[in-house]
Amino acid sequence: MAKAKYTYDEKRQEWSTKIWDGTYNADGSKHRKKIYSKKSSRDLEEKVADFKRQVAERGTMHYTNMTFGEYAEHWLTSTKKGIREKNTVAMYQNVIRVHLQRISFLPVDRIQHSHFLEVINAASDRPRTCEQIFVTFRQIMRMAVQDRLVSQNDYEMICSNISLPKKQKREKRPLTLSEKYAIKNAAFTDREKFFVHVLYSCGLRREEILALTPADFDLDQKTVSVNKVVIFDGNAPEIKSTPKTDRGLRKVPFPAMDEYRDLLLRSKQYVFGRDDGGLLTLSGYNAMFGRILLKINSAAGGKNAYNPRKKKSEIIENRVPGLTAHIFRHNFCTELCYQIPKISIKKIAQLMGDTEKVVLDVYNHIVDEKEDPTAIIAENFSI
Repeated sequence: MAKAKYTYDEKRQEWSTKIWDGTYNADGSKHRKKIYSKKSSRDLEEKVADFKRQVAERGTMHYTNMTFGEYAEHWLTSTKKGIREKNTVAMYQNVIRVHLQRISFLPVDRIQHSHFLEVINAASDRPRTCEQIFVTFRQIMRMAVQDRLVSQNDYEMICSNISLPKKQKREKRPLTLSEKYAIKNAAFTDREKFFVHVLYSCGLRREEILALTPADFDLDQKTVSVNKVVIFDGNAPEIKSTPKTDRGLRKVPFPAMDEYRDLLLRSKQYVFGRDDGGLLTLSGYNAMFGRILLKINSAAGGKNAYNPRKKKSEIIENRVPGLTAHIFRHNFCTELCYQIPKISIKKIAQLMGDTEKVVLDVYNHIVDEKEDPTAIIAENFSI
């Protein structure tokens, strides 16, 4: 009986065969690549013909003894020159040097689907990390295809059928009544109060506030212009000229401007920068916001204590758990949504520097709470 041309795997439900890719193993034998199809033997036939054509047209696949780890670092060096966001480069580095480390010793042309799956499963309790691994690994392997170290068919076999863990949406919250009271009664310095006031009544992101200069405050119109952000390369701050969502110049009303007029006039290059006017480092910002949290916690009835070993005060009875700068921003948008229809979704989105879709996705439940179709119908459609 003649041997079947292609093999059918009942468990995997796929047709497959192995085709010489033009390279040789270390012992001189031909190196063959697995070609497969989940559709039919005819589809596999077409894939085999296409693969043979690719090998003939491009020449033989390149043989390399480079490990996956070495190739990943090569990819990173080639890629990061074109990346403006330093946080993105840091993410790639973390994925390669921490999560992909477990397969770094393998030859790049011997990577298999199971290796990719192993890395994803190892981080399955961190959905966001799995997304980052997924994106980074696929980009590395895509360049390996372009460098003829891995075939297109192998790429598809390795990178397909990878299920990522679902992300649990973090529950966002506005400021509590206790926190609002504490913010208004905390013993802030003038500069701390100014920072908190902008955070509270303008809804700016942390990185937007840290980039503000005196020229961004219009004392006559009582508005704050948002046209740049601070990004951190490790601890070092840098100015990026466009906002996060790149919506151009954005102006946010700040009615309390007169209260800080003198402070603004005395400010140097950056309003919330270092004493010499330069940008705050990340550690400098964390120290400043840490002092603000201590004062809010104290005003809320919590207890702080000095830790001589760390030479700083710490919260020991927390009445403002989880309070971050972003909660102020969330509170700002929440309060604006409660004012609909006095203010439109479009205007709220403009003030936030987001799209209308983003605002609706996050705050639609507030809009729903305000709607009372029964009362509207009763009032306007009675006979």
